[in-house]
Amino acid sequence: MGQKKDLTGSEKSKIVRYLAEGCSSLKIAKLLKRDHRTIKRFIQNSQQGRKKRVEKPRHKITAHELRKVKRAAAKMPLANSLAIFQSCNITGVLKSTRCAILRDMAKVRKAERRPPLNKTHKLKRQDWAKKYLKTEFSKVLWTDEMRVSLDGPDGWARGWIGKGQRAPVRLRRQQGGGGVLVWAGIIKDELVGPFRVEDGVKLNSQSYCQFLEETFFKQWYRKKSASFKKNMIFMQDNAPSHASKYSTAWLARKGIKEEKPMTWPPCSPDLNPIENLWSIIKCEIYKEGKQYTSLNSVWEAVVAAARNADGEQIKTLTESMDGRLLSVLAKKGGYIGR
Repeated sequence: MGQKKDLTGSEKSKIVRYLAEGCSSLKIAKLLKRDHRTIKRFIQNSQQGRKKRVEKPRHKITAHELRKVKRAAAKMPLANSLAIFQSCNITGVLKSTRCAILRDMAKVRKAERRPPLNKTHKLKRQDWAKKYLKTEFSKVLWTDEMRVSLDGPDGWARGWIGKGQRAPVRLRRQQGGGGVLVWAGIIKDELVGPFRVEDGVKLNSQSYCQFLEETFFKQWYRKKSASFKKNMIFMQDNAPSHASKYSTAWLARKGIKEEKPMTWPPCSPDLNPIENLWSIIKCEIYKEGKQYTSLNSVWEAVVAAARNADGEQIKTLTESMDGRLLSVLAKKGGYIGR
């Protein structure tokens, strides 16, 4: 049983497995036919854990270089630290130092996900703004669908953890564990819904119209006065199930025809105030990285968050439309950043 200097990777794996099975270091040495001192040394080193990192003195850059880095970071959004420093002809700086310097003037963010706007889209957005510039938006019903999952959007389960505390464990599930599709509308200071789309139903033109009949029309719209129905403008986006000939004809039979359905410009979620309400609801139901164990529980959370939506809060969103239209015209059809 000669003494050897180094253990192989296979031997190290076996030692860990034997330890987990409750074997002593002496027994492991006999099983592997290695010197007992070699086994003990490996076990002791493993139990000591990783050595603490020794902080090295950071590379110092001049005030002039710092200003160059700041300008480069502003001109190169989403660039990595190396590209920013190389554009300033600053070399020999460790990544940790580059990141420490950049943290004082910037922060890591993801690119915003928006539909692309081409020239035609921008022109249609401007035409839409001009058409509805004099509209009384308190009579517009803004509608949309939202999908909520059990785990929430990626990256929302982050937050500060105190020193010495362990981060809470999160379940890992494919596709966020499934989700619930929710439809709602807002008009003036009132929330219509939310209504839940039946699980497993794909919203095509027929199922969308059937859904509206069973929820929106039966539970809300039919209770309104004739004068309200006469003046109400119905807004929905250009999803295929919304803009199809079948859905358009069906809504016309329900009295929503001619100028009552709002013409909607392409690629314009930033113009729909209910999108802001969805953000408020999601922040509420997923606060502190909350997860859910069933589709019913996440739906109950949506209903509770919707009930807490203040009328003044909704009114602020619907009254923001005049400003949104002016912003679209000022930006020549570009995104308004809401």
